[in-house]
Amino acid sequence: MTSTDAFWPNGARLAVSVTLQFEAGGQPISGAAGPITEPILPGFPDLGQNSYFDYGAREGIPRLLDLFDKHGIKVSTYMIGDAVRRHPELAAEVVRRGHEAGAHGRSWQPQYHLARPQEAEWIADNVRAIREITGSRPTGYTNYWIRPGVNTLEILQEMGFRYHTDDMSADEPFLQTIDGRPFCTVPYTLHLNDIASFAFAGFDPAAYEQQMIDEFEQLYEEAAHRRRMMGFALHDRISGHASRVRVLDRILSRLRERDDVWWARKDEIADWILSSPDKATWIEREPAPVSGLPGASS
Repeated sequence: MTSTDAFWPNGARLAVSVTLQFEAGGQPISGAAGPITEPILPGFPDLGQNSYFDYGAREGIPRLLDLFDKHGIKVSTYMIGDAVRRHPELAAEVVRRGHEAGAHGRSWQPQYHLARPQEAEWIADNVRAIREITGSRPTGYTNYWIRPGVNTLEILQEMGFRYHTDDMSADEPFLQTIDGRPFCTVPYTLHLNDIASFAFAGFDPAAYEQQMIDEFEQLYEEAAHRRRMMGFALHDRISGHASRVRVLDRILSRLRERDDVWWARKDEIADWILSSPDKATWIEREPAPVSGLPGASS
């Protein structure tokens, strides 16, 4: 494949994008999922479980930022509004180091059930927090547990977002028409998400390392003939632990051996695809049903 035929900038063969979820401090005081499985009585704050989230801000993100610096890569960080407000200096540091500040909702809770005005305010409040604290205006959005509502993409388009990640249907970014204009999807790879792949008790460092390398090598091979993208997601409170960072260090060292790979933030990927819509993959979907929303008829 010549540089003029390349699917990515500067003749790159494959794009790789890393996601870091900035969620510490955005979780509910009781009821947040975590390693403590024994239920707590109703009405009591789950202080132990919350300390697990605190680890992400205190130890996880600083450790991961140093790892990214070591390997010279920039990542997409999706920030919850409440988490940013509780850890403003850390959020600002993420952006200062050159990483993308994407949006991830007001708090670590679902939004798909909200009526359209309430969902729009949910997203707008998230944007305000990120802009006020980091100085960066997010252009990408990801929902709680990859669950957008039926109005989410239209709201994002209206607010000036350029892409979302809540789709698992492809190994390449694609465009679709939202309100008569192109909108980009930069897909999520759930099986490479640390929280979905490995619970603490079942974590197998060797298996995780091999899975990441195998995914990379297969996509790299396919990328000789079609646009391919590898994405993997890390969480501040999970992949930020010392042993997991050591595994990630080995993985990144191996993957960085290829010099024809574009390590890109997701806003960069979306902008690249949007800049050449005639060369992009388009996937148009039927409008989603609206039954179940407040005030909607089935």
